[in-house]
Amino acid sequence: MNRSILCYTQLLGQEKAKKMVRRSLAGGRIPHAYIFRGPDGIGRKLFARGLAAALNCRTGEASTACGECASCRKYLSANHPDFLVVSPEKNGISIGRVRELSRELTYPPYEAARRVVVLEDVHLMRREAANSLLKTLEEPPENNLLILTAESSREILPTLISRCQVVPFFRLSEGETRLILEQFGISGDESYLYARFAEGSPGKALMLKQTKLIELWREIIGHLSHQPRETGMDLDVTLDLAEKMAALKDDLGELLIFLKMWLRDMLVRGQNTSLAGKGLGESLGNGQRVSKSWSSELVFAKLQAIEMAEKALARNCNRLLVCEIVLFRLLESGKTGVTLMPYS
Repeated sequence: MNRSILCYTQLLGQEKAKKMVRRSLAGGRIPHAYIFRGPDGIGRKLFARGLAAALNCRTGEASTACGECASCRKYLSANHPDFLVVSPEKNGISIGRVRELSRELTYPPYEAARRVVVLEDVHLMRREAANSLLKTLEEPPENNLLILTAESSREILPTLISRCQVVPFFRLSEGETRLILEQFGISGDESYLYARFAEGSPGKALMLKQTKLIELWREIIGHLSHQPRETGMDLDVTLDLAEKMAALKDDLGELLIFLKMWLRDMLVRGQNTSLAGKGLGESLGNGQRVSKSWSSELVFAKLQAIEMAEKALARNCNRLLVCEIVLFRLLESGKTGVTLMPYS
């Protein structure tokens, strides 16, 4: 197993977080609670595990984990009894789970110098659960470190924030995201696409790899880019694609966002031909052909069609009908003007 993933200092990006934590470890000034604030999929939990390993590493190093001692090996195998991750339920971490955790923290760690508990997505916690957690933070039990993760601070009780040291995490660059994807065997044009769609979140990119979103996006782009068309075949393919889109359920909104990204990318590159690198469509080998045949006005109309589809879905309109209509709008050539078909 790759021991470097246990060393938070070797994680790509997050230099500010590394500096803050390294300074605390080196000075022996570890707070009783952190808030790791930032979007999902950027390494907050991995960073937390690395911090926990560094705190309990038996080599005596102040700010990093060796990856080889008995304690580190347990962190690597996700089998350390003093590293707990509390994940949210449907409505966030419940007050019952917070109370249960508070009781657990009164007992000493099993074997580590310090128990580390990660509470995920505390911005989703209801007020009563947050107030219960606040009591624990006001009188923190010894030899425990709580790491709260949150996408933002806006939904967290200010009194909760005041009891923690906030460590900001940021989206990674496209290059950093691609480097991480390459470690998972995703390279070339594929890594470019996943990095663009993940918007600085390697975790999101790896999740996308497990879904059919990008595969379906490729099919739709290929269908829109195919010339010339045969009317009967075109209708069958369009209806088949609409069924696949409707079957995505909760992921349909994400697919529509990806289609908008492709169209906006086309607009930007159409207006600035000096931009370096490939556009989203060009990575499939058809972007330049499409961008030359579609005017800016037509691309804007297609963007409007997708936005209308999003609004229709928000009103709980028939999903299959919405998908069929938006695909037919995207297929319109603009030779006779753009027709905005009504949703029902």
